[in-house]
Amino acid sequence: MDASPLDVNAVRADFPILDTRIGDAPLVYLDSGATSQKPRAVLDAERRFLETANSAVHRGAHTLAAEATELFEDARTAVASFVGADEETLVWTSGATAALNLVAYSIGNATAGRGGAAASAFAIRPGDEIVFTESDHHANLIPWQELAARTGAVTRAIPVHDDGTLDLAAAAEIIGERTRIVAFPHVSNVLGIVNPVAELTALAHEVGALAVLDACQSAPHLPLDLPATGVDFAAFSGHKMLGPYGIGGLYGRAELLDALPPFLTGGSMVTTVTLEKADFLPAPHKFEAGTQPVSQAVALAAAVRYLDGLGMDVLHARERELEKRMRDGLRQLPGIRLLGDAPAGVERVALASFDVDGVHAHDVGQFLDSRGVAVRVGHHCAQPLHRRFGITASVRASASVFTTEDEIDTFLDAVSGVRSFFGADA
Repeated sequence: MDASPLDVNAVRADFPILDTRIGDAPLVYLDSGATSQKPRAVLDAERRFLETANSAVHRGAHTLAAEATELFEDARTAVASFVGADEETLVWTSGATAALNLVAYSIGNATAGRGGAAASAFAIRPGDEIVFTESDHHANLIPWQELAARTGAVTRAIPVHDDGTLDLAAAAEIIGERTRIVAFPHVSNVLGIVNPVAELTALAHEVGALAVLDACQSAPHLPLDLPATGVDFAAFSGHKMLGPYGIGGLYGRAELLDALPPFLTGGSMVTTVTLEKADFLPAPHKFEAGTQPVSQAVALAAAVRYLDGLGMDVLHARERELEKRMRDGLRQLPGIRLLGDAPAGVERVALASFDVDGVHAHDVGQFLDSRGVAVRVGHHCAQPLHRRFGITASVRASASVFTTEDEIDTFLDAVSGVRSFFGADA
């Protein structure tokens, strides 16, 4: 019997896609770490906007334009509040990848002399160091590699222990007087481990470096107060937190967004334009050139209101139970190697990646799919981390607000049959 205060059956009724069957089996969706399913409240919000208020924002004086603009900015307020921030510190982007690239390329523009005196503090010089971690998603690694290549900076990586936790002693040695940026994931998208944001941010700030947080895997699962963490910038993605595709957010401390020069330029982010130059709007609008994802922003606001209604503390507590059930079950299966199997006291979200001895991850995924279980297979855009553990690919199962204990058990039962099916247990 479910002892959680969350009525999971009522939640499941809000997600139409969960009625899907894969062949003869009911869908067990354990790929929310890649993309989450959407409740009716989100689907209806976007549809309602498109049917009743669809118009370009910040551009027209007619009734629909005014209504669309109000809904768009109300959505900014709602999403900013969800992560503990003020609306002027939230920039709409197409997703977390775009948000992280925005920071990296805007810093590159500052390095090139754009933005004036205020922006000069961001400039990266040859020999400066940009630090990320061995567990970063490619979206929080490659933009910094590219920035280093353009500026002559050096990249350094904080290593990961065998149990998946970051080597904080090494981090303290690596982060030094030449460090300008420290980028790291709040939650590893492969390991599910919640990293020590306060400690890493303090190490960055002690040497005057910027702390940049990838919050993609924390925003759907943990209560967030980004300003309270002390990070300078943070990125998150709507489609991983019950929202639609094509929308995400960049949080930045107000004074930093004000000083940072824009990356994308064009319409809607300017005050005055002549044939010689342009003057830009204040943040966040100076980072929002062109046509904005208006219906998606409205739908993301519906998603965060849905999550707030369930209670993020409640969701996190429940997912810890599911995570333990999943991880304990996998540990008991022969031939299964969990990646980053840190001690029980390490905080996690309900996500686990594993390798099946003698069976390729893609074969495991196809076998599970034949039983209705949807998981992620591959390197999960984290090739360096997989290389660290001596493999090229893994299987990842990740739960969400609608996941049940019975679904975890169905998943474990399916995994238990993989090696015998492929003759790997001989």
